[in-house]
Amino acid sequence: MLRPVALSALLLLGACSTLDSWFGSGDPADKEDPATVPVETLYNRGVDALTAKRYSVAAKQFDNVEQYYPYSTWAANAQLMQGYSQYLQEKYTDAIGTLDRYIQLHPASRDIAYAYYLRALCFYEQIADIARDQKGTQEAMSALQEVVNRFPDSSYGRDARLKIDLARDHLAGKEMEIGRWYEEQHLYTAAIGRFQRVVDDFQTTNHTPEALHRLTEIYLKLGLPDQARRTAAVLGHNYPGSEWYADSYNQLIADGQVKGKPVSASDNSPGFFSRAFGWIF
Repeated sequence: MLRPVALSALLLLGACSTLDSWFGSGDPADKEDPATVPVETLYNRGVDALTAKRYSVAAKQFDNVEQYYPYSTWAANAQLMQGYSQYLQEKYTDAIGTLDRYIQLHPASRDIAYAYYLRALCFYEQIADIARDQKGTQEAMSALQEVVNRFPDSSYGRDARLKIDLARDHLAGKEMEIGRWYEEQHLYTAAIGRFQRVVDDFQTTNHTPEALHRLTEIYLKLGLPDQARRTAAVLGHNYPGSEWYADSYNQLIADGQVKGKPVSASDNSPGFFSRAFGWIF
């Protein structure tokens, strides 16, 4: 997994480091007018603060470059570095705003792919636990997809694809959580809708076997044996070694829908479920 790091070209723009002398005397931004400080000094102070993991100080120094020297050759790099410093502070809203401005003002920058990627990470790292609203997950997927669309062959694009898959798994997990709650409340129609969405829209995630099992389970509760057998057959055909397949098969036996002996996941050999429901295929 890529870890976002400050681009070396940006970090090395400054020709000197004032780390020891500067940090030994405190934050100069509190003691002097930034307009009187040379732009390269402000930028170097930002780099030094970033190296020392004083991210709020770094963001302030890079902001000073942009505010007091907006037409300098340092300003664009400082804006991107400010966004990175805000990201490291987990001030994601501020970082997104800074990066949005950078993208708008510098669309042809050689670092534009990094800016889009860093912006997407700000959304991605805010993805909530599955017990909470998943609007942030949708925003993260949209931002990551933009990276893939714009820079498909870059390392950023490749990493964004991986994160999209993880985000999709997260959304599927949310659907499963809601579906299970509906099932516990005997709201079977609503539960079927949630589980079916996992099967239809998130079939490449690891939640699909359980979704098929839950559908089989509900169909049996509703007295719909044909749908239960067909759903279980799909489960067995695609996930023959799954514990969910064994559970579904055992439920069908208990309900009198198929004949056989109860099995466990460790008993299942590839193709067992397909043979048990071969008439469907």
